[in-house]
Amino acid sequence: MKVVLPDGKIPRKWYNILPDLPEPLAPPLDPETDEPINPEKLKRIFAEELVKQEISQERYIEIPKKVREMYSKIGRPTPLFRATNLEKILSTPARIYFKYEGATVTGSHKINTALAQAYYAKKQGIGRLVTETGAGQWGTALSLAGALMGLKVRVYMARASYYQKPYRKTLMRVYGAEIFPSPSENTEIGRKFLKENPNHPGSLGIAISEAIEDVLKNEKARYSLGSVLNHVLMHQTVIGLEAKEQMKEFEEPDVIVGCVGGGSNFAGLAYPFVKDVLDGKTDHEFIAVEPRAAPSMTRGVYTYDYGDSGRLTPKMKMHTLGHTYYVPPIHAGGLRYHGLAPTLSILLNHGIVKPIAYHQTEVFEAAVLFAKAEGIVPAPESAHAVKAAIDKALEAKKEGKEIVILFNLSGHGLLDLKGYEDFLDGKLEDYEPEEFPILSAKS
Repeated sequence: MKVVLPDGKIPRKWYNILPDLPEPLAPPLDPETDEPINPEKLKRIFAEELVKQEISQERYIEIPKKVREMYSKIGRPTPLFRATNLEKILSTPARIYFKYEGATVTGSHKINTALAQAYYAKKQGIGRLVTETGAGQWGTALSLAGALMGLKVRVYMARASYYQKPYRKTLMRVYGAEIFPSPSENTEIGRKFLKENPNHPGSLGIAISEAIEDVLKNEKARYSLGSVLNHVLMHQTVIGLEAKEQMKEFEEPDVIVGCVGGGSNFAGLAYPFVKDVLDGKTDHEFIAVEPRAAPSMTRGVYTYDYGDSGRLTPKMKMHTLGHTYYVPPIHAGGLRYHGLAPTLSILLNHGIVKPIAYHQTEVFEAAVLFAKAEGIVPAPESAHAVKAAIDKALEAKKEGKEIVILFNLSGHGLLDLKGYEDFLDGKLEDYEPEEFPILSAKS
């Protein structure tokens, strides 16, 4: 029913996909000059070691001993389960497995990169980390990592989630972090958006802008990012590296599924398996799932765009809806992002990863079914992967095929019950965007 690895099986190295991509990654552009940015300039924003990892061509990068020790304390290796009850309910010949990142102490996969980033910041002598968060899983993880490493943490939380999920911010405060609803009165960018709309629900793009503005005002502070960039996705590959070992106790997966906002939890599970496909060893099918309210993969444009709404970040070549896109206030706050990780964008372009988008009502319907079957209430973000796995299992039933499905249950939803309450009470609203700023600009 499950495989739990011993502590000694915690991966010793992260997998870096950069040297294996089917084409080179386009360089980030300086927002002031539109020329490839000098990595030295990024060191004012990020810890120096993270800048090195961002552009490294080493296929495997060693995980520091201190970080591996902390991984053990927060719940790594995480368990991998077979969803036998769900299989029975669906009457499917498919066999469904899931890697359960909700087993970490903060309840999601985000702690994997939070600990690494906090470690490098502490080693460099940085005093404070500043970040954004959507639903709050990332903010919670960095808050704990800061507490464990002796760092101050400041979090700008997307305003809609700040009020939808009050216990997330309480948990961050328990870990010692300082929280602001974004847009906030604490930054010029925040005040600008609030002036335009006093009830602005916020977005990850706005929260990123506020965090970076904050960092640029404090020489001893650095920015910490929860998704999108290569070093973040690389830190998450402990998920897939563990899963590869665990699936040896079961069987080889045919289909690998994960939800996508910026791309970190999908990459964490999938990238070690993607390497086998790129090497010609296997032919896994990869399914990346996003909300229809923020469909950067299925409706975005592949072009250079800012990673934040205030245009402070370097421009990255990625699938994007436009940095000014107003993302509706869906409950999957961690997926409310206008862009996509550049490395995942390349895999998408080459047909290695297949995207799909769902409305939030159908996602919650799948999540409730999964909870009744397996007892775990998924985070609204993770529920997108649950929905895709169920659909794939039903497709296998219709075709009479025995396939093996593996998905990343990237976090539990015990602090997201307001979304479930709205679903059960019939109050959820689905969003079907008609236009995106980037499309208008290109046309």
